[in-house]
Amino acid sequence: MKPLLLFLITLCTVAYSQPKIPTYTFSAAENRFLDSLEHDTFLFFWETANPENGLIPDRAPSPSFSSIAAVGFGLTSYLVGVERGYITREQAANRTLSTLRFFAQAPQSDKATGVAGYKGFFYHFLDMKTGERFKQVELSTIDTALLLGGILSAQSYFDKNTPQETEIRQLADQIYKRVDWMWIQNNKPFVSMGWHPEKGFIPANWKGYNEAMLLYVLALGSPTHPVGADVWPAWTQSYEWANFQGQEHVNFDPLFGHQYSHIWIDFRGIQDKYMKAKGIDYAENSRRATYANRAYCMANPGKWQDYGPTIWGLTACDGPKDTTVANRNFFSYRARGAASMQIVDDGTIAPTAAGGSIAFAPEICLPALRSMKANYGSRLYGKYGFFDAFNPTYRYPSPNVNGNTANGWFDIDYLGIDQGPILLMAENARTNFVWNLMKRNPYIQKGLKRAGFTGGWLK
Repeated sequence: MKPLLLFLITLCTVAYSQPKIPTYTFSAAENRFLDSLEHDTFLFFWETANPENGLIPDRAPSPSFSSIAAVGFGLTSYLVGVERGYITREQAANRTLSTLRFFAQAPQSDKATGVAGYKGFFYHFLDMKTGERFKQVELSTIDTALLLGGILSAQSYFDKNTPQETEIRQLADQIYKRVDWMWIQNNKPFVSMGWHPEKGFIPANWKGYNEAMLLYVLALGSPTHPVGADVWPAWTQSYEWANFQGQEHVNFDPLFGHQYSHIWIDFRGIQDKYMKAKGIDYAENSRRATYANRAYCMANPGKWQDYGPTIWGLTACDGPKDTTVANRNFFSYRARGAASMQIVDDGTIAPTAAGGSIAFAPEICLPALRSMKANYGSRLYGKYGFFDAFNPTYRYPSPNVNGNTANGWFDIDYLGIDQGPILLMAENARTNFVWNLMKRNPYIQKGLKRAGFTGGWLK
């Protein structure tokens, strides 16, 4: 066989041996539904933020502190708002600049109070008005990473040579380069989950497959305080590959762990050494996890009310209450999920579970979202899109429950970290907007390459 022909055959084999997420064409009715959902969900970020410092509440309408991760989702949502015509580019730039100025100038030190962060990291929750640490929450590595996802998306989007957009890019650089990833490697090569000024590093580290993929890409891509390249193979060695509900994949029980990093990074067609050996990519892994989550809910071993082909989705979310009623355990906010390592299921379903996976499996996620809205109406869907969660089984009158329980429990709050995946993954599913935007970011490219990713758009 001639060398050129052999090369072409090999190239085609490599290109087509890897499973690919099927192309999906949205119908006119589906696009109308998504138009409404995206617009309503966008308004959560735009209307609830403090316009003076850009901080976004952890939840609304209940009074709340700010979640820095919600700010990260919000910064990227503003860009979708411009592309969809909800706001102007100037409006988005103004809000973004206010936000980045706050995070660049907010006090940082090892003091326990009066500060927003330390060593470039920020506290998980901040006071909505002052921007200072809320109570004694941790300096959070993962929430800082999610904030940086939004900040770097703004850096890549605002590319004009105007004073305003130039400052956005400069501030994004300043905030990102200040993060000292090496300092928080208390147990090398891993990154600690966080730090408290009162007691030091959190003993838990980012190990096992979860939402920390973005964190490690950012830590590897840092031009100032990068972690060593040995962290990625060490991290992948802690994965749990297993068959759950007929799907072979790297398991992690709450679906958000299969979604968050994928909001900003398009993992379709690129592979690290681990996934190359498995013959798939991380996007296909998330598709399989989504199908497994749905299959578990359809099997419904707990016999929960309403579970079925279009009413499903377990992930971290609000819940009715930490209580036991009629020999059933229920929870308030908790990471629910189903995988080979554990199952946490109390009958509570979160729309963001299906919404955050719409770019992986629109054929099952979109019918779920439409069915939830049609079946439960205003009990589940309000001004800002889907309320955070619902539990059709919980119909027990009880005090201190955040929601109505007459016909099942329905949350009264929207959560920023659950609204973000719905909006941003819907946009990725329709236009690839966030994915294509972040492909231009040199820090994302560098982090992926240092992690050993090759192929696809990284070529």
